[in-house]
Amino acid sequence: MGFTGFGEYAIDFYDGLVADNSKPYWNANVETYRRDVRGPMEALLAELADEFSDLGEPKVFRPYRDVRFAKDKTPYKAHCGGVIEAGRGGGACYVEVGPAGLRAGGGCFHLAADQLARFRQAVDTDVHGRALERILADLRGQGWEIAGETLKTRPRGVPADHPRLELLRHRRLYAIHTWEPDDTLHEPECLDRVRRAWRQVRALNEWARDHVGVSERPRR
Repeated sequence: MGFTGFGEYAIDFYDGLVADNSKPYWNANVETYRRDVRGPMEALLAELADEFSDLGEPKVFRPYRDVRFAKDKTPYKAHCGGVIEAGRGGGACYVEVGPAGLRAGGGCFHLAADQLARFRQAVDTDVHGRALERILADLRGQGWEIAGETLKTRPRGVPADHPRLELLRHRRLYAIHTWEPDDTLHEPECLDRVRRAWRQVRALNEWARDHVGVSERPRR
């Protein structure tokens, strides 16, 4: 079936999960998750897969948290995320539904060591660094938030007066836009909202694809 919007109880499901992040709550409401959240997310990605196939394959993230090394042992993610990407870090079209509403984004949500080295090498050059600055300025002008983990100090070997020092501090770099829960979330027009957003971050994703790429290190 085509995408017709997220289900009526998608936000209610996650509001309840935030209040009671437990296996009993999950088991009692898993059909709501499948019908109102997971199924629509799969349909949304399927609708967008052809246009954004150059960036990779569609994937819905698993709902379970990796708690092996986390202080927070709650078992379930408080949102459902989907992505089209070739591999982590090298550019991604991201979408998420949860208590905050709908989120869409693009960029480098994760950078392995080899990817971070290539990112900084590209930012350091005038041609590619300035191109990234222009892309980010355009996104800010369209209402996007530019985010990502940064170092508190400058990277080793980078002079204090580098013209793109703030960009070089980034360990991740992505753009994100959020729409609070509204009627559009539950309607077919939600697809158009995500499509427009992903088109706006295409330049950022293409920059990441061309200058960062997929990690060359095998994942453990």
